[in-house]
Amino acid sequence: MYLKLQIGRAAAVTPSDTDNILSVSTQNGSGNNGCVLYVGGYGDVKVRTVGGDDITFVGVNGGTFMPVQVIKVYATGTNATDMVAMW
Repeated sequence: MYLKLQIGRAAAVTPSDTDNILSVSTQNGSGNNGCVLYVGGYGDVKVRTVGGDDITFVGVNGGTFMPVQVIKVYATGTNATDMVAMW
């Protein structure tokens, strides 16, 4: 099995209670297989996973890579800063 450990694409994340993070492979985000997150500034991060779970990661340190397949970062419940989506 091949496991890719490097990213090929990245984009700044703007938390939103309504909008998903668009997939880099589609224009409208359909078929979104999620992204992993880099969190630059300390805080809580509320996300929706590709499996449809809403979860809040509390007290994420700045400089953390989150190895969770994420399709949304919520504005409500998130106060961490400088997040980057990576595919």
